[in-house]
Amino acid sequence: MDRYYSFNAYLKGKYGVRVQRIPVNLGLGCPHRINGIGPGGCIYCDYTGSGVIPSYVPIEEQIRRGIEFAEKRYKAKLFMVYFQAFSNTYAPVERLEELYRRALIDPRIVGLMVGTRPDLLPEEVLDLLESFAKAYEVWVEVGLQSAHYRTLKLINRGHGVSHFVDAVLRIKKRRGVLVGTHVILGLPGEDLDDMVETARFLSALPVDGVKIHSLHVLKNTPLEDMYNKGELFLFTMDEYVNVCVAFLEHLRSDIVVQRLTGEAPADRLVAPVWCLRKSEVINCIKKRLEELDTFQGAKVRRGYDKSDF
Repeated sequence: MDRYYSFNAYLKGKYGVRVQRIPVNLGLGCPHRINGIGPGGCIYCDYTGSGVIPSYVPIEEQIRRGIEFAEKRYKAKLFMVYFQAFSNTYAPVERLEELYRRALIDPRIVGLMVGTRPDLLPEEVLDLLESFAKAYEVWVEVGLQSAHYRTLKLINRGHGVSHFVDAVLRIKKRRGVLVGTHVILGLPGEDLDDMVETARFLSALPVDGVKIHSLHVLKNTPLEDMYNKGELFLFTMDEYVNVCVAFLEHLRSDIVVQRLTGEAPADRLVAPVWCLRKSEVINCIKKRLEELDTFQGAKVRRGYDKSDF
């Protein structure tokens, strides 16, 4: 049996074939890093903002390269464009529309995924996203990381939990637009109860998907300074597997799990080195679910499902 609701299972169930995400860097940056509400950005974020391809590569070329790779590596038949790096709603709406449309160069593209912050979603941007949802599957990935304000303040997110709730509720008023979010397990100062509470928090909201990341340290970040000073605790792989299983048990069963662990290029990673072994980590999580005979949503106290929203 499938013990968690994977993104691949969701896509295969909807489209009947392998659908692969194509990461794209729009080069829009993030106001929180530059001159906005919290200079320097989040303590774990480096100069790439999770970008895979440099932003100077034209969008169309990024898409072509990504599709070619996905066809060869994964035998993918359909594709979703994933605007990944930094905050992809950080521009005037006219500019955003131009950029988004430039990515739609292949008839096999069935969706758009837009990564952003909860405080960068004005109504005119939601209007734009809703217009794309008439013809494409549209996901808005709203960064949260933790449901605890003290943690958000410590990691310098520059927004509160209330901003996230507001963003989710406003997005879900838009026809056809899906909400994804990101969480990090192992953030400074959090214990297992804190991380489980984040799962419960998401389960009580109309969230459609979640990406679960393991905390890892990148070079030239404030988090690296904390690590070098001995101020940061990092999970072993076995500890992370156990925490991730507990998180899944408290996560509503209809929420699509888009990712089970974080990863980073080896040349930018400081620690822990085990997060480079993505497939091994995922397989260990699957094995632990089987060993415990448990599954996503096993400990959700109330039977939340989408009909509640």
